[in-house]
Amino acid sequence: MNLFSRRLFERRFSLLFLLLLILSMMKVAKAIEITDDRQVTVHFKHAPQRIVSVLPSLTESVCALGHCARLVGVDRYSNFPISVRSLPQVGGSLDPGIEAIAALKPDVVLMSTSTRAAERLQVLGIKVLAMNPDSQADVHRILLKLGQLLEVPNVEKIWREMDDGITAAAKTLPSSVKNWRVYFEVSTAPHAAGASSFIGETLTRLGVGNIVPANQGPFPKLNPEYIVRANPDLIMVSERGYASLPTRPGWSSIQALRENRVCVYSAAESDVLVRPGPRMAEAAAIMAKCLRSKVSTKEAGKESSNVSSRDSGKTI
Repeated sequence: MNLFSRRLFERRFSLLFLLLLILSMMKVAKAIEITDDRQVTVHFKHAPQRIVSVLPSLTESVCALGHCARLVGVDRYSNFPISVRSLPQVGGSLDPGIEAIAALKPDVVLMSTSTRAAERLQVLGIKVLAMNPDSQADVHRILLKLGQLLEVPNVEKIWREMDDGITAAAKTLPSSVKNWRVYFEVSTAPHAAGASSFIGETLTRLGVGNIVPANQGPFPKLNPEYIVRANPDLIMVSERGYASLPTRPGWSSIQALRENRVCVYSAAESDVLVRPGPRMAEAAAIMAKCLRSKVSTKEAGKESSNVSSRDSGKTI
């Protein structure tokens, strides 16, 4: 090889090496495909940078994955973490404002499958991912999908921390609470958290029962008489719902009310409890705390019943 050829070869080799080095240092954006709970597959050329979330649990999930900064708008109920309260609000979870969302120019809108706005947004060329987190398995699955969307590694680690937190809460409970039958009121309709819901699954993992079996669905609307007949050992309810309990027909006969075994949750606690997202471990801890506080009242009620039974059996 003569001198000219050798220099030409060296130059080409240097250029090739430099090109490979540049490519290796570049973060090459890769296409992303997500199939949502409508079974619609949505394609993204790269991870979205501008996100609107109109479901509080999805808002919290995006933040738990470390990408709160990508949120440019939320629904009126999204209030955690505190940083999202300063974001533009685009209506409710079920009635988001189409024009308000479009004005934010989002790369994607995260919403519930029960929201009817998806088609209208898609007509405007706005991508939508609709999720339906009813069970803990749904929460896990959706967290993984969001992790894929946002290109977050180690999502399973985040999930394990949540899951381990529920297990830890269960370990704080005495055996005496096992098999208590609980009525968890989601709304005053009354809608309850059934055994198949993420709330019901947490109750099961805490070792307590549920007056609403899994075959009634995750959040059924109940006939009030059903609750009276079920006669739960303990009631979990929001402050708003608690105010009406004593005036409900027949409810004065429910054992939990007679013996003051009612867990009354503040608005902030209720937000934690009813949102299927990254604060489920905190929700389990809140439930466990109240269950522990009601152990003495349950034992007192049991002793009172035993005394009454003995007295009624006496003959004079």
